[in-house]
Order: sequence, then structure tokens, then C-alpha cells
Amino acid sequence: MHEQLRTAIANDTDRIRDELEAMIRIPSVSADGYDPDEVRRSAEFVAELLESSGLDEVYLLEIDGAHPAVYGIKQGPEGAPTILLYAHHDVQPPGPAEQWETAPFEPFERDGRLYGRGSADDKAGIAMHLASIRAFGNGLPVTIKVFIEGEEEIGSAHLEEFLDTYRELLLSDAIIIGDAGNWRIGVPGLTTSLRGLVDCTVTVRTMKYAVHSGSFGGTYPDAITALARTLAKLHNEDGTVAVEGLLSGEADPLDLTIEELDEQMLPVDGLKLTGSGSLTSRLWRKPSISVIAIEAVPISEAINQLVPEARAKVSMRIAPGQDATAASEALKAHIERSAPWGAEVIVTEGTTGEAFDLNTGGEVYEAYRQGMREGYGVEPVEMGMGGSIPFVAAFEERYPDAAVLLVGIADPMSRYHGPNESLELADLESASVAQAIAFASLDGPK
Repeated sequence: MHEQLRTAIANDTDRIRDELEAMIRIPSVSADGYDPDEVRRSAEFVAELLESSGLDEVYLLEIDGAHPAVYGIKQGPEGAPTILLYAHHDVQPPGPAEQWETAPFEPFERDGRLYGRGSADDKAGIAMHLASIRAFGNGLPVTIKVFIEGEEEIGSAHLEEFLDTYRELLLSDAIIIGDAGNWRIGVPGLTTSLRGLVDCTVTVRTMKYAVHSGSFGGTYPDAITALARTLAKLHNEDGTVAVEGLLSGEADPLDLTIEELDEQMLPVDGLKLTGSGSLTSRLWRKPSISVIAIEAVPISEAINQLVPEARAKVSMRIAPGQDATAASEALKAHIERSAPWGAEVIVTEGTTGEAFDLNTGGEVYEAYRQGMREGYGVEPVEMGMGGSIPFVAAFEERYPDAAVLLVGIADPMSRYHGPNESLELADLESASVAQAIAFASLDGPK
């Protein structure tokens, strides 16, 4: 049976790729300022793909003010388990066009990799789900429900409302979230932990309005300098996070090397590592802080003045086991204490997302491990994820009895959220085989 699945997917590769390329060509950017009709067009196209792949009761799920999601179901034998497959059809903005080697929404292949916005995150997840379903023809051994979200890249703003509204419709024995990634090219990963996320906006004021920097410079400070000093206190001298009271742990170092990290991140010559512990610990089990935006006078508009106000967006990843609300409060208190020279500092708390350690026991995980062994031909790596998937909490809260798995096809060279996002096409085929074999391993009434 497993070889038949492998053959079926191998014979389906042209269709899998054609469908993925067609999805990439739809610029389904869900962020504000982009055409929402393109996100809807993407949802309608995904619905067509589900129908042509043999799913029944396919339709868009709608919530007022939200981008549409897509639903479909394919019934298995009576008494067989029900598996919910998740992916998302919305994508990140493309970013600077000059940094792309070709148009971001025009897919192209080079050296076995398919490039384009959404190729890895997460239209490949949709392609994987469809391929694994089609591999069985009309003999699917489990009942499959498919839920393709349209707002993941804007924080799944309405996901909880979707899950509350359609809770019974999506009820399943297991939830496979196809939005994670692999350990490296050709080596599958089962994600077992996630860091959480908190962020805030920091506003620093030093005067009510700008004054001449020649006439008044050397007396009261400008806001940009005060902001820079405030932000500098987020880290200790060695680059570890200076916020007190945060949890920090250690992870299996596995075989990740600095050389491999450098290939993935492309640091400038001479750049030194920050933090402490193994690389995997820094990525998965320790807090980190990044300043992701600064808002002040643009250089093109700079004049000789003492700037009265400046703002920054601060993003902090938190370790599994850390309460996100407590971490947000600790970050806010630390920033408020860090204000230099009596500057006024206002911290506006933003989003929070809980960190997770997933329970990786049970038959669904064992079935997926076996699928990965056969699909990729190597043992899967149980790995953490430094990024956050806040909606995992929404699924776990509403479906506490369901096993939740995090899998995917992206690899460390995929550069999702950046220019030249790409996907290893061979891994798309291997991942589809792995998931199909996992379904087959769950065959029969439970």
C-alpha cells in the first residue's frame, strides 16, 4: 500500500507543481493596504482545487470583516478517525522589489527549488494536503476535513471567531498544521515546541515641540538619542536579554553549526553572536528581543532641530513555559525603568502569543513519524521552533482531546517573509508521501 501511495504521488507531481505555481501567481497579501479582492480570489481558487481533488461540501467560511477561509471534507470509512488539515492561503507583502531576482508573484525554478512569495509559506502546505488526499483516489482510509485560513500573516485576527462559529464543523480527532518546517533540506522535522511572542510600542518624548539644535543643543536631549539609550538597555553587554524574571531553558544542540547558521542568515563579515548557550537553545528555549521598527524624522526630511518625539516597535520571543502576559508586563516595566535623563517614556503593550511544549505521544504522532521515515528515507528530527504560531492555543483550547501536529515543507534556506522565498520541490513530494502514509497507518475504526 505504501509503495502505491508513493507511486501515485510521483505520477501527480506535474499537477502538484502546476497548482502550487497557480496559487503563487495570486498576490493574496492579507495586510492592510493591499487589495482584499486578491485574497478572496485566492480563497475561491483554493476552493476549486479542493473540489477538483475530490472533496465534498467545499465552500468559503465567512466572518464579518475577515478575509475568507476555505473548508472541505472527504468522508472515510464509518468509524475511522477524522483528521483536520490546516494551512493558510494568505501571504506576506513582497517587500523591496529590487531584492527579488524575479517578480515575487511569478514562480520560477532554479536548481530544484521553486521561488516566489508563498512558495514555502504556506501555499506549499495546501499543495501537500491536496496531494496526500488524491493519492488514495476513492479509497481514503480516514475522514479528512480541510481548513485553509486567509489571515495567518496578519496574526489570525479572526481565527478564534472562526473556530467558535464553526466549532462543530471542524471537530476532529487530530489536527495537522502544515505551516512549520523541516530540520534541513531532505531531513523532516516534527515541531515539538514553540516560543511565544509579545510586543510593544515605545514612545519617547523630551519636549513639546522641536527647537533649533544649534541654539539649544547641549541642554536638554533630543528624543531619538533618548530612545536609542532606552533600547540599548534591553540587552546586557553579551547580548543576552536584560529583562528580569523571564524563563530561559536549554535545548538539544543536535548538529547545528555556526557555519550552517551563517549560510542561512548571511551575516556581515565580523558580526559576533549574541546571547549564551547552544545555538538551538538560543533559537528555541531562550528569550530574545528585536527592535523591528523605528519611527522618527526620515533622513530625507532631517533639519537641524532637537527632535521632540520618537517611537520604536519592540518584539520579544519568550521560552516555552513562560506566561505571555507576565512577560509583557516585565518588558514594559523594564523599558519604563530604562528611560534616561528623565525623558517621558510611554509603553503601549501590543499582541501576545503563548509559547508551547506539545505532547508528542500517541498513535497520530507515531503514524506521522513512520510516514516521515518512509517519505524522506531518514529519521525525522524532533525540533523546536524559534518563531511563534499563536493560533495553536486557539485549536488546543477548543479541541482539547485532539492531537495537534506541526509539520511543513519550508527549510532553513526558504527565506520566507523575505525576498526570494523558495521551496525544495523534492521535499514537497516527500512531505506529501509522508502525510499519505501517516493516513494509511491510521486505517480502520478507532
